Amino acid sequence: MTDDIDNNELDAIALAIDAKNEKPRLLIENPSPDVTVAALRNILAKHGDLYERGVPVRISFDQVQDGAVAKPMTPEAIRLAAHSVCRPFLRKANKDGSAADVNARLPYYVAVMYLDSGEWRLRPLNGIVSTPLLHDDGTIICKRGYDVQTGMFCENVPNLGDLIPDHPTKVGAAAALLRIRNRFKTFCFADADTISTGSISVVDTTKPPGKDESAFLTALLTAVCRPSLHLAPGVLFRAAAMSGSGAGKGLLARCICMIAYGRKLHAVTKGATAEELEKRIAAELIQGGPALFLDNLNNTALKSSLLASVITERPARIRLLGKSQMMPLNATAFVVVTGNGISISEDLARRFITVEFDPRTEDPEARPFTTDILAEVTVRRNELLADLLTIWRFGRLANNIEFGRPLGSFTQWCSWVRDPLANLGCQDPAARISEAKERDSRRQTIVDLFAVWDEHHGDRPVTANDLHDEVKRHLDPQERGRQFIASNLNALTGTRAAGRVLTREKSPGKWSAATYSLKRTDGDDPHRDHRDHRDHRGHEGNQSDPPYAPYANGGRSVKRCVQCNADGEPLYPIRHGNAIVYLHAECERFWKPEHAVDDLEIPPFLRRD
Repeated sequence: MTDDIDNNELDAIALAIDAKNEKPRLLIENPSPDVTVAALRNILAKHGDLYERGVPVRISFDQVQDGAVAKPMTPEAIRLAAHSVCRPFLRKANKDGSAADVNARLPYYVAVMYLDSGEWRLRPLNGIVSTPLLHDDGTIICKRGYDVQTGMFCENVPNLGDLIPDHPTKVGAAAALLRIRNRFKTFCFADADTISTGSISVVDTTKPPGKDESAFLTALLTAVCRPSLHLAPGVLFRAAAMSGSGAGKGLLARCICMIAYGRKLHAVTKGATAEELEKRIAAELIQGGPALFLDNLNNTALKSSLLASVITERPARIRLLGKSQMMPLNATAFVVVTGNGISISEDLARRFITVEFDPRTEDPEARPFTTDILAEVTVRRNELLADLLTIWRFGRLANNIEFGRPLGSFTQWCSWVRDPLANLGCQDPAARISEAKERDSRRQTIVDLFAVWDEHHGDRPVTANDLHDEVKRHLDPQERGRQFIASNLNALTGTRAAGRVLTREKSPGKWSAATYSLKRTDGDDPHRDHRDHRDHRGHEGNQSDPPYAPYANGGRSVKRCVQCNADGEPLYPIRHGNAIVYLHAECERFWKPEHAVDDLEIPPFLRRD
């Protein structure tokens, strides 16, 4: 009896303290768990520091990543959170018929039911950032904590107000770009013009950036703008399979994230299977970190439906780990992939900016460097970040920006990132998409099929049974039979590659067979280049100033393939009569020139003996 009295007294004291501190009380009604779960939901939504990221999460500091991460809540974590913001209690009947409120531990089943309810009424968390938030009118917001407008949680955002001009000029933006280029000129971009500085070769920054350096600069500005962009492409750092190790791919990725997010980048490896890679990507995205870094995907043909969805869909739907349940997720992570001898599937090709590395030595790791570039950018983060935001603001406020070719799904990214850099002399990374597609083994198989088809049938309609044996071998290398060939042809109908499209004509009668033909396509797409559109400020989109010196001679002329009439790179020159024409590698086998001369340097695959 004495113990009961003492416990009741303690409960009364605790409840009095809670009332004084205005800590809400949560009545646990075992006969009505729905009422208890609803009350818990309202209390956590009002008083708890929880957010919704597909599932309830809390912000916590990760010592390894040196930054905040979103941790999914478990039932035990919900119980702990509930006790930190409220006082659960039971109402018990005394022997004399009166009722007494007794402190209690939140039952486990209530926490489970809360998590499974799917209705939490928490603030949405779209990501965690350490870079200023940007607006379309050129406004730069440096704040900390949760931003209601964007759904982003901001931590350690530097105050750059005094470092960024209110109205940057083209001269000022170009000077900022040159400072950034000089900081990273020791990296071995594959097509860069270099000069020797004694022990190593560095990029010649007096010349316009090459394709790979331009792609890197685009990736760097993309990382800074990514938290404020609705969608943005990923970045692929690639080097040769045998001599690419030690080229600096991972180091450059870490430098980018140190400048943009002020934290060390941790790597995610591919795992043993494609399914394991998908799980790792999902786990990283749920944590809400600013970057997703897939490292050392060497000698791999990268294909990921989740990655494709995350880059071009918002919200994307991902599968909860350990459950057969899909959830929506607003992913704002900057995606960067590195690898030696890596290729990406055609569905990912348009979603990635590719940067090629060539250390021009068999032992890249043995190159002598006198400085630690990662330590340098860590110390000078604010300066570099201010230079990048100066370029961005120049692009938002200038009235004479020239617009490049459109890139599906990334309209905002084009105007925020690509177009300002292109107007300062950088090359358009979107022009390399066709080059990435050429590396796709599936696409190359189709190109080979079309070449054999064109050789034996031209553009004549033909049934599946009447196909040449060599064409059938390409369609059915394992000789699985006529039905497999017919099924494969149906799947390929409408496929376009190398300036050709496979078409299907239905059978005219009940007992006759459908016919297939390979038609030449016209590469001119009336919607390919929106040259006459007006930009968001109402001025003509095709107006521009001359390129800023020292890139005044870096005008961009459009070359088109003589076979497919498309302007995607890479294009190789060849003389046709008295004119110079250009061809894609995959279009060469379809091209039948009347004559060609040997006085022009022609790539080996285009030479005709």
